[in-house]
Amino acid sequence: MTIYGVALLALCFLIGKVSGTLLGAAIGIDGDVGGVGFAMLLLIVVNAWLQRRGWLDERTTGGILFWSSMYIPIIVAMASVQNARAALSGGWLALVAGIAVTVGGLALVSLLARIGKPDQPPAP
Repeated sequence: MTIYGVALLALCFLIGKVSGTLLGAAIGIDGDVGGVGFAMLLLIVVNAWLQRRGWLDERTTGGILFWSSMYIPIIVAMASVQNARAALSGGWLALVAGIAVTVGGLALVSLLARIGKPDQPPAP
């Protein structure tokens, strides 16, 4: 039954890639725009829909969860490499924007780490 998880993942990936390519063509970009995101959202929606209908047994659900947990880091890493190549070939503006966003994200780590912490240190 794990094979159903692979089939669902592959179907969502293909639909996402086609959707991203069509969106890129519609806005005049030669490439995939958001295909990985479309595929991930489609995988979540289809999985939830199939579970509500009761069409997934426990082994199939386990296969889908396994492959979706493998899918997300691998595909996102592949997409980030493409984005880095595009940024480097896109000129200085893309490179500066990427560096600015990275530095801004790093600067927010300490702020986000403090959210929810008490103002006073705990008593010994």
